[in-house]
Amino acid sequence: MGAAIHTTVFASAEQLASAVAERFAALTARPATTPFTVALAGGSTPKRMYELLAAAPHRERIRWDAVEFFFGDERSVPPEHPDSNYGMAKRALFDHVPARAHRMVAERDGAADYARLLGERIVRRRDGVPVLDLVLLGIGEDGHTASLFPSTAALGERTQWVVMNDVPQLHTRRMTLTYPVLNAAEHVWVLIAGAGKRPMVTECLAAAARNETPRPILGVRPTAGELVWFLDAAAAPATNPSA
Repeated sequence: MGAAIHTTVFASAEQLASAVAERFAALTARPATTPFTVALAGGSTPKRMYELLAAAPHRERIRWDAVEFFFGDERSVPPEHPDSNYGMAKRALFDHVPARAHRMVAERDGAADYARLLGERIVRRRDGVPVLDLVLLGIGEDGHTASLFPSTAALGERTQWVVMNDVPQLHTRRMTLTYPVLNAAEHVWVLIAGAGKRPMVTECLAAAARNETPRPILGVRPTAGELVWFLDAAAAPATNPSA
């Protein structure tokens, strides 16, 4: 099944973002001979974390030349589009720190090129798959994560690392990392805030306890890495203890 889901709950979304930013800074401080590789997520909670990383004290504390950023998914839009995950991360983080970031060119169906980039830039392998040091994810109210949506073809992909995924329910096509890459990662952190997420979080944690995987997010179970769901109190099940 892979790693168990560990949950950590904070009183507010701001406390969640601050704590995750602090943990990110601590992780990147480890000695290494290769860059610390990160796949970023879109969404308001990750955005706040990126803003905190771009400000003191983290901006000065992190060795940005030792960090390399990738993305978990992207919409088929150019970077200046307001829906672009890369554009959001650029405004929140990359414009303020000397970061190396690799954009997904989803508007030109660049999945094969992005997979090639992962293979070239990430040296470490697990079962032949590149090992990202950290993957940040979110969860949608339908249980999707990255651009792995319910009833879409990418859910069954076990060979390709990056695919273009048609999402008929949203009338769109997106680029996404697949389960093999997500589950090869050393650390997977799922950031979840807001009362609108509580029903899906409650359903998913109950299903995970029964070893069931009815929603796309539950297919993310790292084979050897850490899996933590960071929740604010509004998103956490009522019975979940607060951190």
